[in-house]
Amino acid sequence: MNPLLSIQTPIPFDRIRAEHVEPALDELLREARGAIDAIAAQTGPRTYESTLAALDAATEKVEYAMGLVRHLEGVTTYPELRAAHNAVEPKVSEFYSRIPLHEGLWQCLKSYAQASGTSLTGVRKRNLEKTLDYFRRHGADLDAAGKARLAAIDVELAELTTKFSQHVLDATNAYDEVWTGKEQLSGLPESAVEAAAASAKAKGKEGWRFTLQAPSYIALMTYLDNPAARERFYRAYMTRASRGELDNSSIVPRVLELRREKARLLGFADFADLVLVDRMAKTGARAMEFLEDLRGRSIPFFERENTQLHAFRGDLEGGGAPGLQAWDIGYYAEKERKAKYDFDEEELRPYFPLEQVVAGMFATVTRLYGVAMREAPGVPVWDKNVKYYEILEGSQVLGGFYADWFPRENKRGGAWMDAFLTGSPAVPDRVHIGAINGNLTPPVEGKPALLTHREVETIFHEFGHLLHHCLSRVEARGLSGANVAWDFVELPSQIMENWCWERQSLDLFARHWKTGEPIPEHLYLKMRQARNYRAANAQMRQLSFGFVDLKLHREYDANQDGSVVEYSRRILEQFSPAPLPPEHAMILAFTHLFGSPVGYGAGYYSYKWAEVLDADAFSLFLERGVFDRETGLRFRRQILEKGNSEEPADLYRAFRGRDPELSALLARQGLQ
Repeated sequence: MNPLLSIQTPIPFDRIRAEHVEPALDELLREARGAIDAIAAQTGPRTYESTLAALDAATEKVEYAMGLVRHLEGVTTYPELRAAHNAVEPKVSEFYSRIPLHEGLWQCLKSYAQASGTSLTGVRKRNLEKTLDYFRRHGADLDAAGKARLAAIDVELAELTTKFSQHVLDATNAYDEVWTGKEQLSGLPESAVEAAAASAKAKGKEGWRFTLQAPSYIALMTYLDNPAARERFYRAYMTRASRGELDNSSIVPRVLELRREKARLLGFADFADLVLVDRMAKTGARAMEFLEDLRGRSIPFFERENTQLHAFRGDLEGGGAPGLQAWDIGYYAEKERKAKYDFDEEELRPYFPLEQVVAGMFATVTRLYGVAMREAPGVPVWDKNVKYYEILEGSQVLGGFYADWFPRENKRGGAWMDAFLTGSPAVPDRVHIGAINGNLTPPVEGKPALLTHREVETIFHEFGHLLHHCLSRVEARGLSGANVAWDFVELPSQIMENWCWERQSLDLFARHWKTGEPIPEHLYLKMRQARNYRAANAQMRQLSFGFVDLKLHREYDANQDGSVVEYSRRILEQFSPAPLPPEHAMILAFTHLFGSPVGYGAGYYSYKWAEVLDADAFSLFLERGVFDRETGLRFRRQILEKGNSEEPADLYRAFRGRDPELSALLARQGLQ
C-alpha cells in the first residue's frame, strides 16, 4: 500500500519512496476536490461542522502527504525524489490556489456566515472571520478571468521558488577545496581542522576538505590566517546560484514581477501590503518605519564599532595595513574580541557537547512549562542519525518530534522546524508531530559533536518553534501552533535563546565533555562581557536584509533600477562594514525570500519585530527569576497554547500585562 495515502503514526519514513509521490498526491487531490465540491453542494441548514470543520478535514491528507514530500526533498533528496517533488508541486499549488476561487464554496461560506456567524464565539468565530478574510485576499471576489490569472500566478510561483531552492542547494554543494599542506590551516581551531579531515576522509581523499556548508565556511571566515583563501571562499559563497545551469538571476525578477502582479490583481498597492495586512505591522510602510527607527538608533554605534575595528587592524599590523575587505571583517573582529575581552569562542566549545545541550534544553523546558521529553527508539526515520522524542505532561503524550542535527550533501542548509501533524484537544489520540532540522558541527573521531555557542542558540531557537507547534491547544487546525502572523511567529523561538546566556540555565548543560566541570566563572564573565561586541553590526546586518526585502517588494522596478543583483548590492552595502565586491550576488541564494511562493517575502523585518517582543517578554523572567514557573506557565498558556486563536497583540498583552517596549531590546544590545 502507498504509505502516503493515509495519515499514519508513527510516520512510515522508512517506506516512502519517490515512486509513491505522484500516485498518492494525484489520488489525494481527487479526494480533496470531491470533498470540497460536496461542501459547496450540500443542501439544508449549514453548520460549523458541515462547512469550516469539513473544509479543514478536506485538505488534511494533502497537507500531510505534501508536507512529508517537501521535508524529504529537503533533508534526503535524490534525483528521482526531486523529479517527483517537482512534478507534484505545481498540482498542489494549483489546488490550494483554487480553493478560495471556488465559487460554490465561497457562496456556501458567505451563506453560513450570514445565517450563523453572529452566534459563533471564541475560536470558531475567529476561524470564520479569518477564513472569509483569507478567501477575499486570495481572489474569491475576482471575476472568472481574474481567478484564472491568479491561479496561474500561484502555480508559476511554486515552480520558480522550488527551482530557486534547488539551485541554491546544488550550488552550495558544487564548491569545495581539499588542502594537503598543514601550513594552509594556519589560524584554524582544532575543531575545524578535525572536521575538515573527517570530511575529506568521507570523500575518500587525503588532507582537509572545506565546503560552503555553515560549520566549515564560518570557521574559515572567522579564523583562517590566509586572506587569499578567505577571499576565495567568500566570493564562492556570495556568488552561489549566479552562474550556468544553477543561475537564479532570471528567477528573482520574475518572482518579484509575479508577486507584484498578484498584489495589484487583489487590490493592493504592492506585495508588502498584501502579505502584511494579516500581520502585526499591517502595511509595508509601517514595517519600513520600524526598520528606519532601529537603523537610526544603531548608526552611531555602528560607525563607532567599524572605526574601532579599522584602528585595531592598524595597531596590529602597522600604519600601512590595507583597508578591510568583506572577507576580513569576521577574521579581524574575532581577533579584536579576543584582545578586548580575552575571549575566544572556541574555548566554549568543549562545554557544549550536543547530547548534553539537548538534555539541558529539555530540563529548561521542564522547569518552565511543566512538560518532559523522552527519546522513543524504534520509530522509522529518514537517516540513521535522526532521533525521535515524545513530549509528555505526566503520562499524557502531547506530541512528538524528530531531531536531524547534522549537514549532509543531500540536505539543504540552515536550520528550521517542520510540522507534520497537528493535533486537536477534541481528538485525544491525534497528537502534534514535527521536526527540528539543523546543520551543526558533526562529531569527529573520538569526540562528540562539540558546538559553538551560536549553534546552541540555534537549537534552542528551533525548539521554541517546535514547542509552539506541539503545545498548541486550538480546535481549528489552521489556527493552531505556529500558524500565526509571521511577525509574531519568531517570539516563541527567539525568547528561548535567552536561556543560553543565563548562568542558572547554562549550568544545566554547559559542562566540559571530558571532566564534567561547568563553565568556569572567569570564562562565563568574559562570554557575557563579549555578548554585545559589535552588536550594532549584528543589528545592521539583520536590518539590511529587512531593507532589501521591503525595497524589492515595494519599490524595485527593473526598467528603472536595472539588475536586481546590482540593486540589492547597493542597498546591502549601505549596511556593510566593508565594500561589497561588484559580483556580490547574495540575493540569488536568499532562500528566506525566494525559496517559497511567500515565505519571508516582504516579511524579513519580522525577525527584528519579534526580537523586540522577545526581549520585552524575557524581561519579565529576569524580574521574577529565569525559571519562575508561574511566568513560564503564563507564557505557555497565553502564547504557546493559543496559536492564532486571538489577535497576537492581545495575546502578548495577556502575557505581559501591557504592550511591548523597545527599551528592553536596546538595553540587551547595549545600544542606548
